[in-house]
Amino acid sequence: MRLSLLDRSRTRRGRPEAEALTGSIERAVRAEALGYERFWVAEHHAVPGIASGSPPVLLAALGARTSSIRIGSGGVMLPHHQPLVVAEQFRMLDALHPARVDLGLGRSLGFTAPIRRALRHEDAEPEDFEADVVELRSYLEDTAGVTARPDTGRPVPIHLLATGKGLQVAARLGVPVVVGGPLLHSADLEDRLASYRKEFRPHRGSAPSVTVSLDITIADDDAAARELALPEAWAAARARQTGEFPPLESVQAIRAAHWPDQVRRRVDASLDLAVVGSPATVRRALERLVERSAPDEVMASTSTYDRDALFASDAALRDLIG
Repeated sequence: MRLSLLDRSRTRRGRPEAEALTGSIERAVRAEALGYERFWVAEHHAVPGIASGSPPVLLAALGARTSSIRIGSGGVMLPHHQPLVVAEQFRMLDALHPARVDLGLGRSLGFTAPIRRALRHEDAEPEDFEADVVELRSYLEDTAGVTARPDTGRPVPIHLLATGKGLQVAARLGVPVVVGGPLLHSADLEDRLASYRKEFRPHRGSAPSVTVSLDITIADDDAAARELALPEAWAAARARQTGEFPPLESVQAIRAAHWPDQVRRRVDASLDLAVVGSPATVRRALERLVERSAPDEVMASTSTYDRDALFASDAALRDLIG
């Protein structure tokens, strides 16, 4: 089973936001040395807790500092972009870093209403997304009326980030799918993945492929791992309370803060859904996940306040899934 990382360039309270980007680059370099399959970055706009709003720009920097690991987006939010422009960006990346670039596509419209208004895409429809994916693929495969430059002579692989009906779209278009979030924990996950695989329409020889993406945090014991995962769970809980996804805070600052009952419940629920613990605990959780979803690849989307602990967790996960 392949093993990859999704990095969201998380900012940290009291630190320059640029450190989130240089931290992503350092993590990619370490991931390559550890033998990870791919390293993806995210697209989030005007979110104080995330520094990466432009995957192609960050991927150019990542590619320049690495030599073999695949790099890609997890994902480009297609409603915000013209398909031709995305095709040109990723063909440029593929020309600079040959046969190492992936294009993950999603359809999130933005974290809050003001952001959606600023992006000018409040009224995008699901049907628009599927049509845009088809158009984008036509540019990457040189079947459109115009040619995206530079023409490298090879298509950039497309992956779809699936939520809800996204699995059906991926099956119709014959592309690999990345499954995470609530869908990964839904009671009918097995049925949905079975339908994706059964209804998959091959495109140019493609075959069904499922990547599961989730937070995986490993430490020496379960309690230490839970503490490492706390800042991300705290940020998610605070975002639901305030409507603003915040930078990561230290465990000490979080423990000293006021915890409303609702926030406490949300933090506990978030930690319970993540794969968090000692190597033995994480191994058991991943075995259950594999039994449910039979993934071709696992993509860890872990974030921690402590960067050294994050790097150690990445190394422990690589050791666990050799």
